[in-house]
Amino acid sequence: MELCYRLIDKLETEAQLTKEEWITLFQERSPGLAEYLFERARKWQHVYFGNKVYTRGLIEFTNYCKNDCYYCGIRRSSKTACRYRLSLDEILACCKEGYRLGFRTFVLQGGEDGWFTQDRLEEIIRKIKQGYPDCALTLSVGERSKESYQRLYDAGADRYLLRHETAEESHYRMLHPSELSPSRRKQCLYYLKETGFQTGTGFLVGSPGQTAAHLAEDMLFIHRLKPHMVGIGPFVPHHDTPFAKEPQGTLELTLYLIGLLRVMMPKLLIPATTALGTIDPQGREKGIQAGANVVMPNLSPLSVRKKYALYDNKICTGDEAAECWESLEQSMERIGYQLVSERGDYQE
Repeated sequence: MELCYRLIDKLETEAQLTKEEWITLFQERSPGLAEYLFERARKWQHVYFGNKVYTRGLIEFTNYCKNDCYYCGIRRSSKTACRYRLSLDEILACCKEGYRLGFRTFVLQGGEDGWFTQDRLEEIIRKIKQGYPDCALTLSVGERSKESYQRLYDAGADRYLLRHETAEESHYRMLHPSELSPSRRKQCLYYLKETGFQTGTGFLVGSPGQTAAHLAEDMLFIHRLKPHMVGIGPFVPHHDTPFAKEPQGTLELTLYLIGLLRVMMPKLLIPATTALGTIDPQGREKGIQAGANVVMPNLSPLSVRKKYALYDNKICTGDEAAECWESLEQSMERIGYQLVSERGDYQE
């Protein structure tokens, strides 16, 4: 156990560990070690961000997807997904309401939906940026060519989220059909960085078959990639997938990983995800206290929120965006943090 404390200290000073050291930190963790880690994580969180928690307005604009990932509730093969697409006017209405409330970052997230062609996506980006030039725009629309990423960036998008899900090749193939490639996924992330995007990645915690060695590979990959954002969340099964009966990931391990990410890369933007709040009523607050510094309230129309069901029991309170903001603001204040509306760009 004393070795684990030394490893956290080493991570804090050197920003990297060997694979074997990572495995030790995962296998030998304890509540006392986690508390020590969270203290170090909060120190760096406050050095670079004070008590600020940045808000991102999430717009889930399509739940059509060409992919068939085995863990995902909107996978191509789903027979129960109620499909929808938001129109340009509906997306802009979400932005209008979000801007009124104080959001200065919008996140367009959707499945890999071919109906939204390159030209359509570029039109959406240009319209949003014309209407809200002081706002940052984040995209999360999957794997694309380097040329496509460049055009999206040139149209005005600022950030891009593409979780690698797992960095270990055999584990990736366990979670995805054969037409999806782990090397292709990673290459897309390097394309995004080369293009100029503030780039985000991340992985599922507690996904089927995951081991300490797999998590070590995730941390090593993130260190190599040097992304600007990392979003991790617990695996939560969906009833209409091959992994329906698999156990969900734990709050404890997810929080531990958030703390390790903050200590390893102190300037990261790390969201306290909806999935955290799904498995624990105070999950997002605990995520912030472990080192996260971003929350992503939902700006999507109430009529579609339950339809973007990546996993079962996803938080969907029915609150309007304004009520959601007020509720989050109060919950952050209770734990000593301040919800802020500024863009919150990554600081080099």
